[in-house]
Amino acid sequence: MFEAERSAPTIESPCTKVCRIDDATGLCQGCARTLGEIAGWARMSAAERLHVIADLPHRRASLRAEPPYALAS
Repeated sequence: MFEAERSAPTIESPCTKVCRIDDATGLCQGCARTLGEIAGWARMSAAERLHVIADLPHRRASLRAEPPYALAS
């Protein structure tokens, strides 16, 4: 193992063990990641993980903005 790999910080998964994909956004309702991000997390570089982590607040806000059901007119 290279020295840089040993000293690189570990970026933990944001998984909350609430695994439901929101149909409207395609995001997990627990961690706000896409299925591709969830499946590829272990293969992502630290930079890629940080990019996902940085976008989570915006994604969580979009999940909260989506109504959980269609309103009858």
